Amino acid sequence: MDWSPPDANGVRSCRLDDPLRASLKGQRRLRRGSPRPLDLDTWPADDRTLLADWVRKAADKPLRHDTLLRAAGPTRAMSADRLLQTLLRAGSVEIEERHERGHWRPWQIRFLDPAGLRRQLGLPEPDAAHKAWAEARQHRFTLPELDHAANALDALPPARALARHALLDALDRWQADQRAGTWRDFAQFARGDTKLIGEAEKAWLEHHVPLEDFRIGGHTPLLLLRSGATLHLAGGSWPLAGTPDFAALTPATVDAIAGAAPAPRVWRLVENRTSFERVARACPPDEAVLWLPGYPPSWWRRAVASLLGHLPAPAQIACDPDPDGIAIALQAGQLWADAGLDWQPWQMSADTLEALPAGRPLTDRDRALLDRLDAGPPLPPTLAALAAALRRLQRKGEQEACL
Repeated sequence: MDWSPPDANGVRSCRLDDPLRASLKGQRRLRRGSPRPLDLDTWPADDRTLLADWVRKAADKPLRHDTLLRAAGPTRAMSADRLLQTLLRAGSVEIEERHERGHWRPWQIRFLDPAGLRRQLGLPEPDAAHKAWAEARQHRFTLPELDHAANALDALPPARALARHALLDALDRWQADQRAGTWRDFAQFARGDTKLIGEAEKAWLEHHVPLEDFRIGGHTPLLLLRSGATLHLAGGSWPLAGTPDFAALTPATVDAIAGAAPAPRVWRLVENRTSFERVARACPPDEAVLWLPGYPPSWWRRAVASLLGHLPAPAQIACDPDPDGIAIALQAGQLWADAGLDWQPWQMSADTLEALPAGRPLTDRDRALLDRLDAGPPLPPTLAALAAALRRLQRKGEQEACL
């Protein structure tokens, strides 16, 4: 295209006439040769507001002049044309005009750097939340239960998903620091204000995350177990054999144990709460049963390590026959290994998985977790066979169906 020399305002024009295309006859394009900066901070508030209305969602695609006028409204029509001329002389827009009734009239306007104008006006990019969410979604948390919760955020609008993802990140850091406190304590930690976590956000977190594992709220965590031992405390003795099903010990109670006997023949750890209660009620006198609340939280690990110091015995660990179950069993089993005690998987064999009447398909996260487990230290033979069966069958199971 042949552009004219610049006029007094630095604006050049280019005729779009084409004898082979009559529809382009009587059209021209206007633009400044080289842009110059706009000092938007000195502009009147009304002009800044109108420009913000125009560029809030503008892209490189041309906009109809009448579309911009409608956005301006009848009271700002004259301001709109004056503002367009200011933008043209600054090299911020390109205007395409049509020759009608002896006059050149604006037809289409293209913002040459709408993102730059948005930055100057302090406006977010139209798809900023989508981009930020796509980036945040790549993050993997230290704790798998937080990854599970993040999966549920995909159904939310990006801005809300980002806000709740930030709370999950705060939970990850809260756990790493081994903090404990109330909701207000956590809100102060997460957002710098004790009242900035709303009821809807609390309800969402409570639904998707086992918050007792993070020591948030007013409830004391409880170690659930069935045992025939007698605990000796400073204030007296507690014969656990007298409970008809199972007992609940606070961490402070476990810390206060001065001695306990007799040690069981075996500790049976059961992840699912329903399965735990069934196993506890059928427990023979020489065995003990302990509830394993998913990925073992730090308070649980400390309490169990202390309990093993008084009641040492090997462990049989039963978790869901799925990738997370393998990882949970490994974490719990490490407590026994650290105490110099043997542990074995229980009801977690490949045969257990194959015998289940139903299952659920593996997810991408499940397969990624299997990859991480394979890349780590060698799995115990039973769990290695279960991992192989999970890959082969491409499905996982739940403990309630087998225990």
